[in-house]
Amino acid sequence: MSVSFFTGLAFGLGLIIPIGAQNILVFSQGLALGMPRALWTVLATACCDTLLILAGALGANALLTQVPGLQAVLLAAGAVLLTYLGVKSLRAKVVHTDAAEAAITNPRQVITKAVAASLFNPHAIIDTVGILGAAIAAQSVAGRATFTMGTISASWLWFLMLAAAAAAMRHVLTPRRRVWFDRVSGVILCGFAASFAVEFVRMW
Repeated sequence: MSVSFFTGLAFGLGLIIPIGAQNILVFSQGLALGMPRALWTVLATACCDTLLILAGALGANALLTQVPGLQAVLLAAGAVLLTYLGVKSLRAKVVHTDAAEAAITNPRQVITKAVAASLFNPHAIIDTVGILGAAIAAQSVAGRATFTMGTISASWLWFLMLAAAAAAMRHVLTPRRRVWFDRVSGVILCGFAASFAVEFVRMW
């Protein structure tokens, strides 16, 4: 492996590890479903990140600054989506494990939620397309491909590790404790939604 690959891997991990909607979703699904069922969320989230990274590598980051109103639309959509997810988490109730799993194991629903949290999340788009796109462009021509592969590998590695860690904890946490985790997650998601709304207002 080249130095540029590991540089991209480290850079990607540095951007993806801080708490965000994607991490909360992957962790909660790993906690609720365990492995290997949480792999649906890992697969969908990592695939979305891969698409965004490739878009940034191909120069789509220029759209974020050149298309009028695009960032405002992303912020508004993100605020609405995260408010919905946050309120849903805040309203979580204690449910027996079998019933909880039956309610969320539909792959289509799991994938839809993961895609929404990735592609309608303005910070994920700005970080992945904007910041990573600029970082890729700053690499030498010879190192861009391997740097890009490193950043993509970071997403897959991190989401897989996060889901696996949550799955390892699921037998330790009782249903009541999981509800409190959901509620804390809801507060965080609503906080992100509020920050997006504030940024949206400041743009006008």
